[in-house]
Parts: sequence; structure tokens; C-alpha cells
Amino acid sequence: MGSISIGMMGLGVVGTGVINAILEKADALADHAGAPVQIAKVLVRDLRAKRPDVPKGLSLTTNPADIVNDQGIQVVIEVMGGEHPAYEYIAAALRAGKHVVTANKELMAKRGPELLHIASEHESALRFEASVGGGIPIIGPLLEDLAANGLSAVNAIINGTTNYMLTRMASDGIDYDTALREARERGYAESDPADDVDGTDAAFKLAILASLAFRTEVRDTDVFREGIRRLTPADFDYAHELGYVIKLVATARKVDGRIQARVHPVFLPNTHPLAKVDGVYNAVELEGDLVDWAMFQGPGAGARPTASAVLADVLAISRSIATGAPPPALPTIGPALPIEPMAELRTGYYIRLRVNDRPGVMAQITTVLGDLNVSLASVIQLATAMHRDATGGDEAAQAAEIVITTHVAKEADVQEAVHRLSALEPVDEVGNLIRVEERTK
Repeated sequence: MGSISIGMMGLGVVGTGVINAILEKADALADHAGAPVQIAKVLVRDLRAKRPDVPKGLSLTTNPADIVNDQGIQVVIEVMGGEHPAYEYIAAALRAGKHVVTANKELMAKRGPELLHIASEHESALRFEASVGGGIPIIGPLLEDLAANGLSAVNAIINGTTNYMLTRMASDGIDYDTALREARERGYAESDPADDVDGTDAAFKLAILASLAFRTEVRDTDVFREGIRRLTPADFDYAHELGYVIKLVATARKVDGRIQARVHPVFLPNTHPLAKVDGVYNAVELEGDLVDWAMFQGPGAGARPTASAVLADVLAISRSIATGAPPPALPTIGPALPIEPMAELRTGYYIRLRVNDRPGVMAQITTVLGDLNVSLASVIQLATAMHRDATGGDEAAQAAEIVITTHVAKEADVQEAVHRLSALEPVDEVGNLIRVEERTK
């Protein structure tokens, strides 16, 4: 047969990486696919924009209909990002009978089930390996290699920006602002880093992973999220002293027919496999009834790792076209299961308090915790400074920092305890509350 004709939507860093990889590996891709793979047209916003890294001779257009309505184009690659207009363009391509490969995590987290339904109606393939984990192969294993497993949990570090920042804060004691500035200088953080540092990016990816792992619809709005802005060097010092590291972890669990999905900073034991994932690397750990646990690790972003995932999907589709076989099967996603409220989470906790160091302060703190069935696992008390008393008088009082870790407790009880602690007269500040995760497998 002739070549596999591809239309691409988007020509940013990832799109450029995909095109260059196709040209560099033309012979190898043709051998794998069973036919040459060629870019026919590329959708861009501005024809006049300078693109020094893009090969000359590409057919560019600003009209999506030039790709959607071109009957010669068999596969569409979408690397634009965002929900709109990507949703409309992909839906139109699927309805036109074209196969689609996307790297769009936000779109798949928000509208994935709808797009899969459209693909099914029109007997088209929709592949999205690059939407989670960059170059880490994880969607394919979830759909195929681990299909016989009853998966019960997903634990992941899936945002390279925050993982780089947390690694730097832990290793060199720098604060949040300095870590963010470094991440920007190295090109790991956007000028507006909110999606990364507030956990939104990881929540998109976790929604996709949870939907596939548990074969149920999990939307990004089902995922609790809490970012890393409140973390200080003191938290990392205490974590180290207690035998933990701090990571932004995305966790989803299926428990008693309900789904728990959350993204937030976590104290992980030094021995946990995810504790050793540093820098911009990502990792996904899966718990299953047959495999026990398995972890996938690698570069989570960047043009070439993402191009690797995109082209893996393109090759899977191209082989089916070249051989006349049906397109790769779509994932089966069942009805949505109830989402477990965050208030019902049960785990350990780290609480850092700044208090006036007076007789009876610890007794007040333990009374509050005991009244709410929150039991102490450890207490560290460190005198920090002298300051004037609360009345503004000249009498100096010793300030102390108290760090508490708890045994497993209920989120709602711990949050109420923090509320009551902050209202105690000797407590100047509740510095931070971080959940503590122990190894389960």
C-alpha cells in the first residue's frame, strides 16, 4: 500500500519534536508500520511565525477543515493542548472516520469518555499514551499487559516541575520561591506555574490513570488537589529527621466500590520506591491482585520523550491500516462509581505548630487531639526564639515549634483538630499539615 498520511494539529515544542522524530526515523518507522509514515498537513495559528527548528517544506494551514475534510489523511495527531478548540477538532476528525492520537491531558481528563464514545460510533481509534507521563509507557500497560489484574491503587509522581522543585528544596534547603525561580530558569516551569504547583496538572493525569485502572469514569473534578506553596525548609528538615521525604503524590484507590482520588504533598518513608524519584522524572506505581505491585519510571515531559509516546500510538494505528486489520481497541470505561469524600480519608498526619512555650501547652494540645480520637505517634519540641508576650508588654516569652505526627486518623477529625488548635491562646500559628503515607504493598 501507499504511505500513512498524517495531519497534525499544533506545532509547538511537542509538535516540532514529533515531526523531527518522524523524519529522523523514517526508515525504522516504515519497517514497524508496514508503510511509510508521512506528514501531509500541519495546523498552526499563524503562518508568518518563525519556526527555526521546523523542517522546510511542510504544508501549513490555519484552517482545521483542511485536515478534517482531507479524505487522504488517515491519522490526526493533536498536540495543541487545552480543552477548546481541541475537543471540537478531535470530535470532527473522529466523525470523519479518522484515527486520532492526542497528548492532551486536560482534554482527556475532562472529555475523554465523550471522545471515546464518538470514536466507537465511527469505528475510529483514539490513542492517548502521551497524555500521562511523557515518555513513560503506562496507558498501554494499563489497557493490555495488566488487563488480567484487578487493580486497587495508583500512586504516582506525575508532575516534573514540582518534583524538581521539591528535590531542590530537600537537597539544598532552599525555599519555595527560590526553587520556583530555578525551575523557570531551566525551562521546567511556565511563567504562570499555577497548574503545576497547585496540583491541577497532576489531577488531570490522575483522572485518566484512575479511569483506566479501575475501568470507571473519573473526572478531573473528582480529584482532591492541594499544592506545594505552603511547604517550607523547616518541613523538609523535620521530614528528614523523621525518616521521610516530601513528594507531591497523586493517589487513586478503589475501596468498597468507591473511588478515592487525591493529589497533595505527602511524607513518604525513605524506603518507599517513589521516595527515590527525583528531579524532573515521573513514576507510576500500580497495585494489583496478580502482579502485587509494579512501577514505571522515566522522563515525564519534554519534546523527545513525548514524541516517543505519540509515535508509539501512531505506529499501532498505522500497522492496522497497513494490514487491513481493525483499528486498535478502545478502552472500556464503565459507569461512574461514587467518589469517596476527602473527609473520610484515613491516614497519618504531620502537624507543625508555633506556640508560646508555657507550662501546660502540651496538655492543651493533647486534650484537643484526644477529644477527636487523634492519637500521637511522635512529638518534637524545639525552642526557636524569644518574643514579646501577646499583650504587648515587656515580659519576654519563649517561642517553641512543636511537630506532631499521628497514628492513622480520619481526615475530618484532623481538620477539626487543626481548627481547634489554631484557636488555643498559646498557639501562634499552625505552620503546616501534611499527610503521611506508609507502604501498603
